[in-house]
Amino acid sequence: MYKKYLLIILPVLVISCSNQDKEILYPESKKIELTENLHGYEITDSYRWLEDFTSDESIKWIERQNRFTKKFIKKNKYKRGLENYLNQIWESESISIPYKVKEKTFFYFNDGSFQQSKLMIKDCETCETRILIDPNQFSNDGTVSLGGTSVSNDASHIAYSISDGGSDWRTWKVMNIETGEVLEDELKWVKFSGASWENDDSGFYYRRYAEPDGELLKELNESPKLMFHKIGTSQSDDKLIYENTENPRWGFGITVIKDSDMKILSISEGTDERNKIYLKLNKESDFLPIIDDLIGAYSFIDSKDNILWFYTTESAPNGKIVNLEVKNGSFVWNEVIPESKNSIRSVNIVNNSFVINYLEDTFSKISIFNLSGELISKLSLPKQGTISGFSGGINDSSSYFAITNYVTPREIYEIDFTDLSYKLFWKEEFDGYNSKDYVSRLEFYPSKDGTKIPIHISHKKDLAIDENTPLLIYGYGGFNISILPNFSKSQTAWKSQDGVFAVANLRGGSEYGDAWHEAGMLFNKQNVFDDFAYAAKFLHTKKIGSPNTTAIDGRSNGGLLVAATMLQNPDLFEVAIPQVGVLDMLRFNKFTIGWAWESDYGSSDKKDEFENLLAYSPLHNIESNVCYPTTLITTASRDDRVVPSHSFKFAAKLQELQSCNNPILIRIEDRAGHGAGTPKDKTINQISEIYGYALKVINN
Repeated sequence: MYKKYLLIILPVLVISCSNQDKEILYPESKKIELTENLHGYEITDSYRWLEDFTSDESIKWIERQNRFTKKFIKKNKYKRGLENYLNQIWESESISIPYKVKEKTFFYFNDGSFQQSKLMIKDCETCETRILIDPNQFSNDGTVSLGGTSVSNDASHIAYSISDGGSDWRTWKVMNIETGEVLEDELKWVKFSGASWENDDSGFYYRRYAEPDGELLKELNESPKLMFHKIGTSQSDDKLIYENTENPRWGFGITVIKDSDMKILSISEGTDERNKIYLKLNKESDFLPIIDDLIGAYSFIDSKDNILWFYTTESAPNGKIVNLEVKNGSFVWNEVIPESKNSIRSVNIVNNSFVINYLEDTFSKISIFNLSGELISKLSLPKQGTISGFSGGINDSSSYFAITNYVTPREIYEIDFTDLSYKLFWKEEFDGYNSKDYVSRLEFYPSKDGTKIPIHISHKKDLAIDENTPLLIYGYGGFNISILPNFSKSQTAWKSQDGVFAVANLRGGSEYGDAWHEAGMLFNKQNVFDDFAYAAKFLHTKKIGSPNTTAIDGRSNGGLLVAATMLQNPDLFEVAIPQVGVLDMLRFNKFTIGWAWESDYGSSDKKDEFENLLAYSPLHNIESNVCYPTTLITTASRDDRVVPSHSFKFAAKLQELQSCNNPILIRIEDRAGHGAGTPKDKTINQISEIYGYALKVINN
């Protein structure tokens, strides 16, 4: 923990500590003296130079660290076993939930051999399926991937985005669906944006940023512009629809109301779920404020006859359904479906009915309501798990949904809403895997303050579990994001090696609505770390693993979770795996889109929030004379969401201060970003190296 004033640490070039029978000589991480006074605290940041992560010096540091790490993780029997298992189960067919536009059906397909899934199309019910977009043709190594897509209303064109090497930056293109011709249209410097087609399909709306003046993977992303692109024209001719230079951190998106001149402008601040709603009634009118304060989340669902339906959390932490009647320029709000005891995960309107996906102790429950808000039926589900899908138009009579859980691969069903009957459309099957050989159960444990936390525990059915069993605990706990039961190849790979996989549904997520989120954000963030630590304590008391056999894993905000929890409870875990983590809580808002996370974390520019961040910031809470668990930090050279300098600085300082023989390693992936779009071969190699090393440490 930090004292009011910290001593300046003198330069050190080579750090070493003992490793079992011999000394570990870590790669050189030079220290450059740098001390800042922040709100009366002297803060040292001796590895600030690593924030310039594309410099020659940083690149050499990366090379040294990767060579060093490879010596530990490259070869062992567990890595080979995981790699063989993953290659086996990956060689299987996979498709996405289909969706329809006009008479055309679209879905993603992979036969198991492709680095990236292909976008497929059926032009009619009786037509043969054909390839529409094959991202495997974008690059030889599969590191250029297909991002978002948007089909025009008449299904004649598709706008699609491309990501290079995992970056959040996207380049948008347009294709003629019938001919497969890629038009000359090319839109650059687009980030965190979809494409909303105008009703006449003349073009689409999107959000872009100015071309970076400096390092494109590091520079702050502010002052976006909402643009309209007309098909067949240059991006330089695109029309500016909306910007707000006085509020450069506002984010916004537009929704085009079908068969209407109305448009909805949504404005938000960072990752705050709450937003403002403005409505444009016709081509000539301005955007009128409908919801002009951040009083709740408002998400447009669909419309009919000048009635607009929204999901909202205003005065309803678990969510409710309201509508807006637009009558001769006047606006009337009505509650349609009130808040329930369970939080709403998603809402669709199909066959003139609401299809609402509720979460009940992390499991999906589907209820069908008419447009007046009267309950029609509760859908009987084929099994317990997580439901997704139900896309379609308000007048469509059929749709698709998928179900999965921790032991059951995805099953896709086609549902007829006229009688709520459904039939199996496709089932994911893996060579060498039988769901009947595995079990999963939900339990609840008390956190430090007594709050009951759900935890899912899954493993082989016949596994003899005791204190020596390898245990991997996964968590996230932030940004109103729920971690729900889902079949995962990486989780199954761990279980295939006689390990137990546990997922804790920590506060900070949305498993129980906004209240659950708020209990794990800002000044309540310590609750999340306590929840995670107490998950391990609970399992250990049940003789499921022990501190000597437990690994913890998390990505992004989950990387922060792992690092903070490991530092606070160094004796509770054997291995810590903070992946692409937010680890410098005093400077996360200085790069790319990091400022957007202030709604969950707070800002180091405000003294009270700074002190809260300092109390748990992983980089600033590493102590000398403490033995920390074996730690494998992961990041990627092109991660422009959580920039790799977080991991670089944390690794360098942890190597410097580690006081025992537990190795501190960092694995830095090349030609990859925050995770999306990573090709198959890289993914298999990542999982097998990371989990293989964890198993080696635990079992040796």
